[in-house]
Amino acid sequence: MKKLLTTLGCVLILCGATPATAQFGKLMDKAKTGGGSSVGKKAGSFSTVWESEFENKASRLALCNGDGQYIIGTDDNSASVIDEGGKAIWNGDYKKLTTNKTNNSEYQYTIWKDKGGYLFLFDARKLGTDRVAVLDLATGKELWNSESYQNLIPKGTKAEEGTDQGELETVKYIDELDSFLISQKESIILVKANTGEKIWETNRFKGGVGKYIYNAEKNEIIMVNFKPTALGALFSGFKNQLVRINAANGDILWDATFVGTIEKELVTRRAIIDLWIKNDKIFMYLDGINVYNYDNGQKLWSANYENDMQGANGGLFSGGKRSKIYRTLAEPLFTDNAVYLVMLGTRDRTKYIEKHDLESGKLLWASEKITGAFCMPNIYKAGDKIMVQVGGKVQVQEFRLEEASGGFSAGMGALGGGSVKQWVPYIYWDYKAQKNSVLCLDDKTGTTAWRSEKFDKRITDLILDGEKTVFVGDGDEFYSYDIPSGKQLFDVKHNDARVGKATDVIDFDDKVVVLSEKGLAAYNKKDGTRAYASEKIKGVDYFYHIGDNYFLRDQKNSKNIIYGINMANGETKGSVQSKGKGGSPKYGNGIDITSDGEYIFAFKGKKVEKIKVNN
Repeated sequence: MKKLLTTLGCVLILCGATPATAQFGKLMDKAKTGGGSSVGKKAGSFSTVWESEFENKASRLALCNGDGQYIIGTDDNSASVIDEGGKAIWNGDYKKLTTNKTNNSEYQYTIWKDKGGYLFLFDARKLGTDRVAVLDLATGKELWNSESYQNLIPKGTKAEEGTDQGELETVKYIDELDSFLISQKESIILVKANTGEKIWETNRFKGGVGKYIYNAEKNEIIMVNFKPTALGALFSGFKNQLVRINAANGDILWDATFVGTIEKELVTRRAIIDLWIKNDKIFMYLDGINVYNYDNGQKLWSANYENDMQGANGGLFSGGKRSKIYRTLAEPLFTDNAVYLVMLGTRDRTKYIEKHDLESGKLLWASEKITGAFCMPNIYKAGDKIMVQVGGKVQVQEFRLEEASGGFSAGMGALGGGSVKQWVPYIYWDYKAQKNSVLCLDDKTGTTAWRSEKFDKRITDLILDGEKTVFVGDGDEFYSYDIPSGKQLFDVKHNDARVGKATDVIDFDDKVVVLSEKGLAAYNKKDGTRAYASEKIKGVDYFYHIGDNYFLRDQKNSKNIIYGINMANGETKGSVQSKGKGGSPKYGNGIDITSDGEYIFAFKGKKVEKIKVNN
């Protein structure tokens, strides 16, 4: 069962954040029918399992849990939950469901667990004490409430700058412990999620939890902090900390400081940092890599660079768009005894690969320096070769200023009948003009074994077939190379498939499916012959592999359409279109999908529709 944490507030109005507008979902080409249950209706080959309604209008949250057993819809002041058959389980106003009268909850998120989960409510009061309450998602009963925790939300603004996968920067859910870590001015506190009981408190760690790893064998937490927006003005003497904590009693076994600033992604608000435990070492990935002894926190070695990508990302706050770029550098590639890193040249802004001994950190080799590559997003190991993708797609996260009818006036700060402007979030992949190619390095020496010709327009990710062959597209053509020798095995004109330029590649059995701007084309690995080309689907910008199901998304031109695709033959199973706000951030406005990909939920205000993907 998936654990989904989400807040609504992705739609930000100029003068602050307001609830997302009503979510809207409908089946494309669906026949118009009257009210009530409507089993077996068709949309392409999709069918509607049932239609139901929340008791309230779902303007804040509209989500399902992993298996679709529970579906929740909330607004600022109430919640409604229905079951997998479309029947109401519970509903109510927060001020009646909570004993401390938590009510105007502009910040809400769900945590799905077996047999339900939690609905976390924050009532930030301008005058008086902030209120927190946690409800049981299965029953609607209040599990606990508190007025002890203050400054959890940024003061003086309604902008949800502090969310991290739905959580506030000051509240982190620790799934393995079924507990919340709550950041306060002088300490952090661990409380049981189902009772609110304080387990422990420590004043030796301050700030929000940027990343953590739970070590089940030792019942310990390794985590790093950052300065959260909500508490930023309250901290004095803040320092970057990496700590090892006894999860049972909160004892700090050691803490280490580190250099660098943990940034948050523009839309998702995820901390841009990674942690791994390998053998007796902790690897922290932040502008390079820092390695610490697990037992005592001593820094063993590092390989760092000066990250200019925040500048390159743009942070464009011009006119009607705010945008930043991510996923420009490959994550570290670990083997049993080595780690491979994509590095940035400090002065000449080149990019290159370094291989380090995992134990000592010794530099074993550095590859040739690559100029003219904006990104180097993937590296792969294939036998005695290291395959490097030079160039490729990058992730764009942006807010666009768009008009919507009715609601809260951005200019006047009051309700009005006309159109208003809202900041609407988008996440998609895009290509930047650069020098693209496939680079193959000798694993023993780091010298260049071979390099493909430069691809003029773009380069897809690489698909490796064992240690023998690699497949890649350049937008208009599709190639295969022999990995040991670099010999080109075939060159197929992808533009003949008439599905637009290649944007991504998917490894599917004996085929490589090339996701393109207007559909799909599949090629047989053995000889490059085309297996199929799909019907045209305009504006594809994302794909999902969920369970055994594949989906394409068209999010362009202020719309959000999810297509179900049969990857064996390229046929479209059906499609769902949303024109509203809300739904799961993962899938876009008004849409959520079960973790096995078998069911789609579409939301429109009070209405809920359950859609079956496969017949």
